[in-house]
This record gives sequence, C-alpha cells and structure tokens, in this order.
Amino acid sequence: MKDRPTIDDVARRAGVSKATVSAVLNDKDSVASGTRSRVRGVIEELNYRPRYVGGRHGRRRHRSVGLLVKEIENPYYTEIAGGMSAGAREHGYTLLIASSEGDGAGEREAIEVLHAQGAAGIVATPVSHDEGGTDLSHLFELKRRNVPFVLLERVRGLQAPVVDIDNAEASREAVDYLIGTGHEGIVHFAGPPYSLHSEERVAGVRRAFSAAALSLPDDAVVPAGASMADGHRAALDYFRDRPPGRRPTAVTCYNDLVALGVCRALTELGLSVPEDVSVVGFDDLDILAHTGLALTTVSVPTARMGARALDMLVERIESPVGLAPESVVFAARLVVRGSTAPRNERSS
Repeated sequence: MKDRPTIDDVARRAGVSKATVSAVLNDKDSVASGTRSRVRGVIEELNYRPRYVGGRHGRRRHRSVGLLVKEIENPYYTEIAGGMSAGAREHGYTLLIASSEGDGAGEREAIEVLHAQGAAGIVATPVSHDEGGTDLSHLFELKRRNVPFVLLERVRGLQAPVVDIDNAEASREAVDYLIGTGHEGIVHFAGPPYSLHSEERVAGVRRAFSAAALSLPDDAVVPAGASMADGHRAALDYFRDRPPGRRPTAVTCYNDLVALGVCRALTELGLSVPEDVSVVGFDDLDILAHTGLALTTVSVPTARMGARALDMLVERIESPVGLAPESVVFAARLVVRGSTAPRNERSS
C-alpha cells in the first residue's frame, strides 16, 4: 500500500510553503493567480486530498460524503441512506444523495455532481453491464485518482471495497422453501438489466432447481423491473388468460416492490394469494408493515449495511495510507409470512 500524498509533498513539488498550499485549498484571495494555478496543477497531478482534523470540536472545513443510488424512489435506498446518515453526522459529514436512475451516463453525471459539491468520498450502487454495453470507466477512474469509494454491489473486474449480501444464496433459499412445500411450477420475476443483483438472484433460482433435479423452463424467468408498476404490468401480461393447468403455483420476485405489484395484479385477475399463487419478495422493506399484506420475503439488513459502508468510507477518507479492498457480506434470511402456503392441488 502506498502512502497518500501529503501537503508537504504538494508544497515541495510546487516550490511554495505549506501555508500557501493551505491558502489555495481554502480559496483565499492572498495567493497570486499564477501561484494558485501552479499549486492546483500539483494537487491534481499528485491526486492530493487534504486530511481534516477529527473530533466534534476540531477546526475543519465543511465535509460531505455522497450516496449514489439507482432509483431515487426505491425505499430500499431510503433505508440504506438512513443507515448512513447517523454515522455521517457522528463523523462530522453531511450526506449528499444522487441517483443514476439505472443509466450509465446518468451515473457518470451523478458522480461529477457529487464531486463538484465537494464529496470527499462516495458509497455507490453501480449500474451493471447491460446489453447496450454500459460504460463503467468512470468507476475505474475514481480508483485511479485515489478517490475513496465503497460499493453496495460489486463490479466485475474492479477491485474495490464492497458491502453486500450473498444474493444467489438468499434467492436459492427462497426457492428451496417453495419446493419444500410442494411447489414445482415456480416462476421468477426478474429485476432490471442494469442490476447485477438481479442476475445473481436468477442464478440462485437456477441453483435451487438444479439441486432439486427439476427443470426450469426458459419462460420461467420473467423480465419485470424494480417497481410496483413493473411487477403489476409483468404479472398481468403473464397470468392473464393462463388456465390453471398452465399456471405456476408460486412466484419469487426481484424485490418487495415487484412482489407487491404482482399481488395486486393477481387480485385483479381473480386469483388469491396464497391459495392460488404463493408470492415471495426480497428486501423486507419497512413499508411492508403499512401495506396490509403479510409478505414472505428475504430480509436484508439495509440499515446495518449502510452504516458499515459509511464507516468503511470514512476510514478510507481519513487514513494516511491507501487501504486494501475489503469485502463485507451480511447475512440475509427468509422470513415466512402469509403470502405463501403449501401447494394447493386445486390451483395447479
């Protein structure tokens, strides 16, 4: 691990005093424009980032950290932000939030905005490679420039600190439960193509079917999305006009929002949950307590993940040396509630 450049390194390279470098960092008018330009050039060349004085009462500039999410309206990210917020305040940082809305170009722009707003580091849920070949070079550029960041979803080929769960294993557990209660006609409503989590959860479905020596038909993985509207639309399209003999008896979903949309569609089609179709979500969002639906789901410790990611980020911001990438995997668990039941022979 290489030492991080110091203010002494900048001053020596630029041929000025530390006081002059400090004045440039604090945007003081006392530095001549030519000197200011030279110092800023060295700061950029060395990728220098100032260390701030710690403690609640230490003298320091205003500090902030960024959270980059993929869907600003998704309450999953609200819970992540909640886990980060308290820790950010404790460490003396303000939390800034930006959203890519699942778009690679939007992600690049959001990172630029967070940087322009002075974020000392970023916790990011990056978009995944999709069929359009999303350009993720901006994430590799962050690493090249020694900008501290922590991922909440890994990026293939990028060695970076990550906080996540084992999505494939959690998805496998959910399908194993359904198979164990007699369901064989199971479909999975998958997430958006920009989510590696979606890909991993589909892999978990396939793993469960393989272990049970069951065949998973090609049309048993249904493209849906990440929202209630996505789940509602996909379920209407899939279940409409499908007779009982060709109708699955259980559905697993990319997340709770999709599951709620699926349940709404099933009700509109005159099907009962769980008597006709069992439904499983993913995330165990706090909003479920206010929906009136006892949804079986995979519980993800979102607040704890956010808090851990924030701690890891601050550690990297304030460390005098570069830190090796660290991977933290939290446990997820299946929570069985009223939206699932053993297979009903009459509905199959």
